[in-house]
Amino acid sequence: MKALGKLLGLFFLGLLLIIVALGFALTHLFDPNDYKDEIRQLARDKANLELTLNGDIGWSLFPWLGLELTDATLASASTPDKPFATLRLLGLSVRVLPLLRKEVQMSDIRVDGLNLDLQRDENGHGNWEDVGQPRTAAAADAQADQSAASDTPQSVPSGSTASSAQPIKLDIDSLIVNGARVDYHDAQKGQQFSAESIQLTTGAIREGASVPIKLSAFFGSNQPVMRARSELQGELRFDRVLKRYQLEDAKLSGEASGEPFNGQTLTYAMQGQLLVDLAAQVAEWNGLKLSANQLRALGELKVRDLNDAPKLSGGLSVAPVNLREFLASLGQKLPAMSDGKTLAQFELVTRLNGTPNSLSLDDLSIKLDDSSFSGQIAVADFAKQALRLQLKGDRLDLDRYLPAPAKDDKSAGAARQAEVRESIANAGQNGSTPVPSAPTQQAWSSAEVLPINTLRKLDLQVALNLGQLTLKQQAIDNLSLKARSQGGSLTLEELRGNLGSGTFDVKATADVRPAVPVLGLHSRLQRIALEPFLKSPERAAPLKGLLDLQSDLTTSGNSQKAWVEALNGTASFLLNDGVLVDANLEQQLCRGIATLNRKPLAGEPRSKDTPFETLQGSLSLRNGVAHNPDLKARVPGLSVAGNGDLDLRVLGLDYRVGITIEGDQREMPDPACEVNRRYVGIAWPLHCRGPLELGAKACRLDQEGMGKVAAKLAGDRINEKLEEKLGDKVSPELKDALKGLFNR
Repeated sequence: MKALGKLLGLFFLGLLLIIVALGFALTHLFDPNDYKDEIRQLARDKANLELTLNGDIGWSLFPWLGLELTDATLASASTPDKPFATLRLLGLSVRVLPLLRKEVQMSDIRVDGLNLDLQRDENGHGNWEDVGQPRTAAAADAQADQSAASDTPQSVPSGSTASSAQPIKLDIDSLIVNGARVDYHDAQKGQQFSAESIQLTTGAIREGASVPIKLSAFFGSNQPVMRARSELQGELRFDRVLKRYQLEDAKLSGEASGEPFNGQTLTYAMQGQLLVDLAAQVAEWNGLKLSANQLRALGELKVRDLNDAPKLSGGLSVAPVNLREFLASLGQKLPAMSDGKTLAQFELVTRLNGTPNSLSLDDLSIKLDDSSFSGQIAVADFAKQALRLQLKGDRLDLDRYLPAPAKDDKSAGAARQAEVRESIANAGQNGSTPVPSAPTQQAWSSAEVLPINTLRKLDLQVALNLGQLTLKQQAIDNLSLKARSQGGSLTLEELRGNLGSGTFDVKATADVRPAVPVLGLHSRLQRIALEPFLKSPERAAPLKGLLDLQSDLTTSGNSQKAWVEALNGTASFLLNDGVLVDANLEQQLCRGIATLNRKPLAGEPRSKDTPFETLQGSLSLRNGVAHNPDLKARVPGLSVAGNGDLDLRVLGLDYRVGITIEGDQREMPDPACEVNRRYVGIAWPLHCRGPLELGAKACRLDQEGMGKVAAKLAGDRINEKLEEKLGDKVSPELKDALKGLFNR
């Protein structure tokens, strides 16, 4: 037995020596560089690849099967003169004996100077897309006939059993890529992208073990113009049998600058645990930590159904951050705001749900300065920009975020208005100046207001509830807003709330599908205080009171001027507890009565305002002019009735008003203004004409109407004398005839 064992040992030793001798002979007597043309032709036939080997091929056979390529270029056989890849050096070696056990034991794999130049032409065809397709004579002819046609993806034969084969076990000492570069150019879209100075290093690559990995590169693009530097580190662990891949303690960091940042730099970092399980069709990013300049966030992300319809879920929490400083660090200029301290604090917590074409922020909680919101914000369809918003908040001071009021306009138009106001400033006090003409200045802008093209594409659903909204220094409580828009049809389904002691409820529509947009408005206001809306820092409100208003209005166009000129519809109003500010109508009437009594007034007016209990009427609007046939008002001791037009196009009014004296209710009436029994039931006439902003200051005694009043009073006086003189001396028919004659 010993002799047999010794004999077998000598046999195998001799066999090994023969194999080594053969390997030595092959590596020293066989030169693969002599077969470059055959290798090139094989690449053409099997892979449709034009392979050019400018450098020598170095190789070894045993115990390492080694290969080294230098100075090589790759191109599609369809365009051999336009290489898409160049390679300065590729070196790798594999142990021979482990290959017999389906194990790949490799030394370091080294790739130096790899440059990829990927281009799509005007037809959208890439210069790399033909590579990998076997090239037969028939296929070559067909390809020549269809060179201008776009590429069609090739399907993988369903009978392939490669996926069911046991994967080869990998054992690689390391992978090193130095100085790689990728350039991508799309001639059809004008886009360019580059990744340069790509450096990749790994530790030992063994299945089931952690593989240290480090990747860095510089990126650039032209749409928009940007430059970025990024670095990725982590521990890679993979199991190809279970189709499970993990990147543990992943850290991605870098900097970016360019057009979007307006000269500023974004410094970013992300880290966490990444997992891709292809068997379960799941990808996860756990322990996510994100930073971007001053912003910090935590979260987790999970994507399931990777091969079918991927679905995203997870959570995100943004720590308190000064948004104003953060946006400034990104080169983003904020619009002008009244309060420069806004956006000083922002934080967010939400659950994420999404698909490749949608994203929803559910269970959303936002804090912005002094305001808090909760609800949902979603994009239902990225392609259609379909926005869904459902929020509930405690309070929002919108005035802080709006631009500060502009300073007074010193233009000629403003000067002219000042002249008009000055010319009749005293008219409301003494009623002696002529009635001013209606204004003719343009009161409304012709600039377009609505972004028509955007609104036609807008897909929007909004539901907003606020405990309090401050706008134009007015506090609106319990605000509720619901609106939707789709296909160019916009609907304000609800806008209601409490304003002071009053309430409002508004509905509106806008159809921007026609060339000329059509708008509609339905409103209901109850006990809304007028003064805050009519006053300004430069002047007090000309009218005070609590307004009830109902309106149904329609208009068309896309500017203030067009809307006013096309305004049609109906409205009714009732003003309670009203006051005409700085206009004593009662004093003007007393002056008229004193003139008829031929007595001077005893003193100065006791009040500069005219209070009234109610003011009501209805409006019929046609093309921007509101006709008011039934104006009625009640002032203590007086009743008012009138009719006229309110020209909204120029903000002017033209009214004739009759004031009936019902008796002076003051304890000490002016003797000159004492109501004679002859004046009871007399409608004393006023004519109001001029700029609407002047209110009652535009009203004067109607001289023509006063003549008619005087004639009536004279006729009544003659009738009284006739009654006294004639008594029962003549027939009633004759007395009536005489009275009628004098009345005429």
